[in-house]
Amino acid sequence: MSLLPRRLTRRLSLLTLCLLSLPTLAQPAFPSKPIKLIVPFAAGGSTDLVARVLAERMRQELGQAVVVDNRSGAGGMMGTEAVAQAAPDGYTIGMATVSTLAVNPIFYDKAAATNRQLLPLAKLVSMPSVYSVHPSLPAKDFAGFVAELRRKPGGYSAGVPGVGSIGHLMLEAFNDTLGVKVVNVPYRGMGAALSDALAGTIQLLPDQLPSALPQIRAGKLVPVAVAAPKRLPELPQVPTLKELGYAELNELGITWFGLVVPAKTPPAVAERLRAAALKAVQSPEAQARLQQMGASVDAGSSDGGSFQALIDTQLRRNRAIVQKADIKVE
Repeated sequence: MSLLPRRLTRRLSLLTLCLLSLPTLAQPAFPSKPIKLIVPFAAGGSTDLVARVLAERMRQELGQAVVVDNRSGAGGMMGTEAVAQAAPDGYTIGMATVSTLAVNPIFYDKAAATNRQLLPLAKLVSMPSVYSVHPSLPAKDFAGFVAELRRKPGGYSAGVPGVGSIGHLMLEAFNDTLGVKVVNVPYRGMGAALSDALAGTIQLLPDQLPSALPQIRAGKLVPVAVAAPKRLPELPQVPTLKELGYAELNELGITWFGLVVPAKTPPAVAERLRAAALKAVQSPEAQARLQQMGASVDAGSSDGGSFQALIDTQLRRNRAIVQKADIKVE
């Protein structure tokens, strides 16, 4: 073989290697543009508030703006579907809640199908609930409240944010576990339920801490129990349901917020987003802001696998509650 063909072959090989490497070299580092964070609920609610804390800190971690986009409707299903249908490139991410991932799929086939198109990244934040009663009730603690409920079965009512909501499941589980009968009164949102609770129209309000706490501090509601990992610094005299012997009710009342992306998002991109989100919520600034709204960092399911396992476990638990109570949505 002559020298020229050898040189030509070598040059062709080098050229081929360079051409093969060009796509990789041309790919900009992720992220190279702003990221959209879809919140499947209206602005001003708990999910939105947590999302805005997360977005600000993720911007600092990723070096790109993280823009909150509220897509409310259908109990969180519209926004969740928007995330599932987005391009799987890491530039659209979504807030996930116990309602969107562990309640809606029980009632709606469309929600179940949507969730199969999502990749759970991490659970990030938890928020406690508080069971409060109207001051007119002849009970100022949990034992006295339960005794009153047993004295007058069906004589008291509670407000929940709609049929099939996590609040509805909490109330049904409460009735079943304690052997009482509190009448369920569904509302279109917790704002209306809170107004009726303050007026004494309903006597029990299971609600998230941020919205109930100002009314408790004003003496307009009386807290009898909290659903939280431990006693809350805001209500140190109020026992957790776990302390009272109701660990499952306690777990059911702790709501959480996490992050999801479209299912086909590349693993390296998903991991970059997960790491940034975890660092974001664990920053002192984010923790301080979350504490102000009654939330706390809860990264116990900080990888996709354990987060998915949590979702599956809670789906089974919630489905059992729905079936036992025969809850149906229209």
